[in-house]
Parts: sequence; structure tokens; C-alpha cells
Amino acid sequence: MTTPARNLPQLLIEAKRWFDDALQASMRAAGEQPVTAAQGAVFATLDDGGTTISELARRIGVTRQTVHQAVHGLIGMGLLEQVPDPASARSRLIRTTAEGARVHRRALATLAVLEDHLAQRIGEDTITGLRTALTASWGEPPLVEAP
Repeated sequence: MTTPARNLPQLLIEAKRWFDDALQASMRAAGEQPVTAAQGAVFATLDDGGTTISELARRIGVTRQTVHQAVHGLIGMGLLEQVPDPASARSRLIRTTAEGARVHRRALATLAVLEDHLAQRIGEDTITGLRTALTASWGEPPLVEAP
């Protein structure tokens, strides 16, 4: 029995996992506090001025409870803080602390080095093509029927 070819969504998930695993290991080796994938997703989607938990959940595609748990873990680590939202008395914004900004800059620099390593392994043209394909407008998701 042959194994079916992996579909594109599976391959994209595996590629993201490669980056997540390498980033986590590299940050730990550099002496940084370990963060979960959910906590990393919070940093990746956080606006400079701060973002509400509801908006973070929408951007990441998870529940508010999941984001709330990740955010409060990061607050406990001293990487994020909650501040009043000037646009709404009932809302609070989540934003990075000075330490959180430092760690985020280090993570971004580490990702750039990882991309360079990947380019050495699979080729600069492949990386350029991949980036072009992933940043192209794909339009709205279509409604299709399989034959």
C-alpha cells in the first residue's frame, strides 16, 4: 500500500512547525524564557500600540479563552502588560513591555537567520518563489465541489 501524497495544507503546517521548533530551540539556547506556540502567535499578531484579546483571537483564529491564557502567561513572564483602551472604557489593550520588545526583536532576528539557513539548504530562488507565492493575493476562498 502506498502512502498518499501530502496535500499543500499539510506541507505548510510542517514548514511552520520547522520554523517554530527551530525558533524555540534557538531562543532557549540563547537563554530566553521558553514560550508556547500560542504565546508566539500572540507576539506575531500584536500591534505596536496594543491589541485587544478579542482582536488577537480573531487574527490567530482561536478562542478568546485560548488567547487569554497565552496572554496571561506572557504577562506573568513580564513580556506583556494590560493597559486601558483609550477608545473604549470597557476594553483593555495588550502590549509588549520593554523586555517583551527586546525578546521579540531577538526572535525576529533569529527567524531571519533561520531563513538564511533554509535558503542555503533549498536555494535562494526557491525561497524567493515561496515568498512570492505566499504573499500573492489568492482572493476569497472559493466554494468548490470535488468530482
